[in-house]
Amino acid sequence: MATNRTTDAAFVADESFVPTSHKGLTYPFGGREPEDGGTMQVAPGVRWVRLNVPGPLKHVNCWLLDDRDDRGDGVALIDAGMNRTETRDAWKSVFNGPLAGVRVTRMIGTHFHPDHIGLAGWMCDHHQAPLWMTRGEWLTAQMLVADARPETPQEVNDFRRACGWSDEQIELAAARGWSNFGRIVRPMPLSYRRLVDGETIAIGGTAWRIVVGSGHSPEHACLLDEANGVFIAGDQVLPRISPNVSLGITEPESDPLGEWFESIAKLKREVPADVLTLPGHGDPFLNLHIRLDAMDREHRGRLDELEAFLDEPRRVVDCFGRLFRRAIGQEVLGMATGEAMAHLKRLEVEGRAVRETDGDGTWRWRAI
Repeated sequence: MATNRTTDAAFVADESFVPTSHKGLTYPFGGREPEDGGTMQVAPGVRWVRLNVPGPLKHVNCWLLDDRDDRGDGVALIDAGMNRTETRDAWKSVFNGPLAGVRVTRMIGTHFHPDHIGLAGWMCDHHQAPLWMTRGEWLTAQMLVADARPETPQEVNDFRRACGWSDEQIELAAARGWSNFGRIVRPMPLSYRRLVDGETIAIGGTAWRIVVGSGHSPEHACLLDEANGVFIAGDQVLPRISPNVSLGITEPESDPLGEWFESIAKLKREVPADVLTLPGHGDPFLNLHIRLDAMDREHRGRLDELEAFLDEPRRVVDCFGRLFRRAIGQEVLGMATGEAMAHLKRLEVEGRAVRETDGDGTWRWRAI
């Protein structure tokens, strides 16, 4: 098992960092974070950039790893933020300031979500850097960028109606347009280097093993430097919130929550408990396995509550109050529907609930 040599070198020697704790996790930097337009070292050869994003998450974390290629020294960039003017300006500040003259050697995307790869193509173009992603994430991103139709497809409206959305909610969603993905994700290179689960890649003088998870996205790439005890988790593990696990129109018979449970178990097997975990949102933390256990318990507890609630047939939208601790407005209705669908589907797979269809096409689930 890896030890926290990185921890000792990166922040224990710096007395200005006062570690804090919350629910069994230790935050070694004590809430310190990079300044706007700046970077912050979190381990030898690993720097942190934090970018603002709209919505409840408020920010996304990106990581710069010291690297070298046939053109010389530079940095490998892990995730790039959303395609927004504010984000591009932030990167210009970084590369005109603390990283002036530094080149991106490769652009690595953990997964296809816009807050992580929205500017990946921009970075690749600007630095003539290759794109590295898993096949499932790259193909999904390319498909969504290419789907430029303005009108919401009828099958999407039918899916929303089956979940219990009102006509007004369907109309409001349609008014926002269908193809928003391409607006916040710059076109990416047509060629990419595929990341494969279990392979080891050299970044600078460090060996990083690719650990792929699923549930939050199809084929999410995490990176593990076991020798130094550093784990770049992306959105596969977040310290204070549970990543969204959704079932939607694209693959309606899938079981993303089942894949999520399997990925949690896989990370416990393959990633040491004492690594410094670098998440896609939130602060770097220690005690990874405590967090993995907590996420597993949280979702299984939701399943139990939901099963009890299905003592009579319920629509998807009826389940929000049992799954979420907040009111569900129009702005998060799609995500809430996807998450509820994932839990209901998992109850089906486990043989604990069955789905029935009303005469008007609305789905209802009841416990068995």
